[in-house]
Amino acid sequence: MRWLNTTSWRYLIAAVPMLLTSCGDAGDASGAAIRPETNYFSLTDYFDREAERLQQINPEITKTVAKSGDSESKNIRVTDWKGEFALFTDADINKPAWQNSYRIDSTASSVKYTATDPTLRTKEILVEKSDDGTITHIRITNQVDNMLYHTDEQLDYYTDSLYRIDKKQRVRVIGESHYTISGRFISGYPDTP
Repeated sequence: MRWLNTTSWRYLIAAVPMLLTSCGDAGDASGAAIRPETNYFSLTDYFDREAERLQQINPEITKTVAKSGDSESKNIRVTDWKGEFALFTDADINKPAWQNSYRIDSTASSVKYTATDPTLRTKEILVEKSDDGTITHIRITNQVDNMLYHTDEQLDYYTDSLYRIDKKQRVRVIGESHYTISGRFISGYPDTP
């Protein structure tokens, strides 16, 4: 063991605890533990809980897709609510780099987050609550503007009532398009037929 000098032993002794702690089960770490604390409402947490709740009750909805004036509606039961809410969770602003990038305005019944950096995609999030603190409505406004295209999105979620995605896009070579996707809850709740 002559080849292993004193300095090498020090490095080995320091490295072993790091190796042992880094080999733990990744499934044990919660997302909240590694996410820095912010003052922002977590869209990801909220819509993950809503997706889980709606998977359990399996409500029937009337889903309507409209593109540039043509629309089609169908009564369905959504099999993947997490996927259905993907655009909502993609707008989450709880990122370390954005910690001070939104102005917060609040009243007794609402909280509004407004981007202070014009380069951010999510421009505004409005969370409205009832008197008992239950969330009744979330509105998200997204915008992307670059040399190739301009996109405006408005996403609305009215708890147990309606969700809607309204997107307008102007692509330099192709032109304008407008589409809306909405889901209106029609059954699956104790107080609805």
